[in-house]
Amino acid sequence: MRIFYAPAECMPDPNILFTQMAVALRLRRAGSKDRPFYHIVAADSRARRDGRFIEVIGNYNPMQESEFSVDLEKAEKWLGNGAKASETVASLIKKARKEASA
Repeated sequence: MRIFYAPAECMPDPNILFTQMAVALRLRRAGSKDRPFYHIVAADSRARRDGRFIEVIGNYNPMQESEFSVDLEKAEKWLGNGAKASETVASLIKKARKEASA
């Protein structure tokens, strides 16, 4: 049996305490066939659309146009930490900010 040792350049840096993952704010589908309902979630960008998520931020019912809710405090926290919002989620957050200020 042969044992190979990797050179020091290939080893991870011991000074790094954690690794960063790309977080996305996006829609997670729920509901039944032809009756969509979405949860707005913070999820690892590598996860599937309806797969694992980190935190629920709100919900959205496209069947009734004005029916959505977004926890702006949680959304701002994730966006401040570098999360990227999908186009739809960004527009929902924009509408929620507008409603909150009015």
